[in-house]
Amino acid sequence: MRCFEDSDITHVEGKISPIDDIETIETELMLADLESLEKRVVAWEKKAKGGDKEAKEIFDLAGRCLALLREGKPARLTQVKPEEQKLFNGLGLLSSKPVLYVCNVEEAAAASGNNFSKAVETRAAAEDAVAVIVSAKIESEIAVLAEEERKDYLEAVGLAEPGLNRVIRAGYGLLRLITFFTVGPKEARAWTVAQGTRAPQAAGVIHTDFEKGFIRAETIAYADFAAFKGEAGAREAGKFRLEGKDYIVEDGDVLHFRFAT
Repeated sequence: MRCFEDSDITHVEGKISPIDDIETIETELMLADLESLEKRVVAWEKKAKGGDKEAKEIFDLAGRCLALLREGKPARLTQVKPEEQKLFNGLGLLSSKPVLYVCNVEEAAAASGNNFSKAVETRAAAEDAVAVIVSAKIESEIAVLAEEERKDYLEAVGLAEPGLNRVIRAGYGLLRLITFFTVGPKEARAWTVAQGTRAPQAAGVIHTDFEKGFIRAETIAYADFAAFKGEAGAREAGKFRLEGKDYIVEDGDVLHFRFAT
């Protein structure tokens, strides 16, 4: 969302109001969803009346979504039972998706935001969404700098890290995703899984054979891996663990999977 004033950069509405911009986008998404559902719901109703159990479930769910959309409310506010979640996702509604607002502010406001971004943050909090502040101008400038120059530049403008890092973290949190690592002599790899994933299923992300023949996961927390400068140091410090099939992978875990072929 545009959260800065600059007379050299025009706005289509002739004013700076990120909340109005949000409402315009939201309305367009809801209208698209409304049109999409109204085209499909007739077929579901016909099948439901013919005794198709799944069609009846979809028809009932779509009806609840349509009721909200016709009131000008996004589909993500629909009350969905756990057993309906797969069907709900299958509707493919744009306004059902989690929301992340990225507030593009001027350079001087990159660290603390401004009144525009604060208004977006207030709205995000009210609707269980997430807002992140970035300065696109700063991001474009640091993108072409060497690592050391980038660090100095960020310190000069009062930032600890690039805004892109915050956007990625916020997106992972919103989607309930975590990262684990595999580290070898030739390369280190990052793997993405859902929060709550157990070790065998995490191993299966690398290769299905790893999940089928899973024996154990040799585990080091990222903070320990970094603090003790790798696997050998973590082992010596007693930070090396053996975890079984019920272990729930934590964000940042460094894992080595043992499996039977």
